[in-house]
Amino acid sequence: MRWMIALLAVAGCASLQANPVPQAARLSAEVLTLTLSDGTVCRANWAAEGGAGRLEPCGPGYGYAVTVVENPNILRQLFTGLTEALGAAGTVPPMAEVVITDAMGRDHVFVSPPPAEE
Repeated sequence: MRWMIALLAVAGCASLQANPVPQAARLSAEVLTLTLSDGTVCRANWAAEGGAGRLEPCGPGYGYAVTVVENPNILRQLFTGLTEALGAAGTVPPMAEVVITDAMGRDHVFVSPPPAEE
């Protein structure tokens, strides 16, 4: 009988585990890479999807929306122009806001590329 109580306690603890939470979102010219708190990495071709879609199967499933900054600061424009002139077009990830919507409808907002750490 005691082993049943212990088994039920362990099963109850396992069911209390929360769904993984988005921890980081990064963009390349075409791919959104989402990292979850449990280490899961999910990818979607955000450019082909028009900037919005679903990351499936990724945990409980997440919606995403990418809003590209159309007029970045002048230094960013110069750097991007330089890489394109050198034949490396598409190697600089776009500046964008990435909104990840979880299964509960909560939004997790990221910027890409992420800000420099101090």
